Amino acid sequence: MTPQPPRRTGFFEHYEELIGTWTRRLRNRQQAEDLAHDTFVRVLESAACEVAQPRAYLHQTARNIAVDAYRREDRREALTQQAVDHSTPHSGDPEHYMHAIQLADAVERALAELPLNCRRVFIWQKIEGLTQQEIATRLGLSKNMVEKYMIRTLRHLRDRLDASAP
Repeated sequence: MTPQPPRRTGFFEHYEELIGTWTRRLRNRQQAEDLAHDTFVRVLESAACEVAQPRAYLHQTARNIAVDAYRREDRREALTQQAVDHSTPHSGDPEHYMHAIQLADAVERALAELPLNCRRVFIWQKIEGLTQQEIATRLGLSKNMVEKYMIRTLRHLRDRLDASAP
């Protein structure tokens, strides 16, 4: 007899409500649908078998994902601005600004080529400032594996950015 996967009852009946709530909050149905998708993926991948209040759990998970996305975007804008500030000390040169934007886009494209865990490790460590131990705990991996992911990511970024350099 094969073991049965844990049941996730009570979640799917709140799908439309979740989309409606987040459509109002984000003022964008497409983003709300993406958020609902990410929420259900996270819930279905979680170790929690039974949740006493699935509706509240879904909404809190969606809120956490939305806050994380907002922080990442805010951090990305800050890093782009910081790159611009460092590359143009008081000059306001549009060419340097465009170079910073192109560099940020090249990094984003190169990261998209990597497996999800490599991207997560890089973003969580370099952008969100988490330690390797915190990332290892989040992903359920060893600290050594997190370090290997970071090394792989940095090598990939170096190779891609060196190849795209003029």
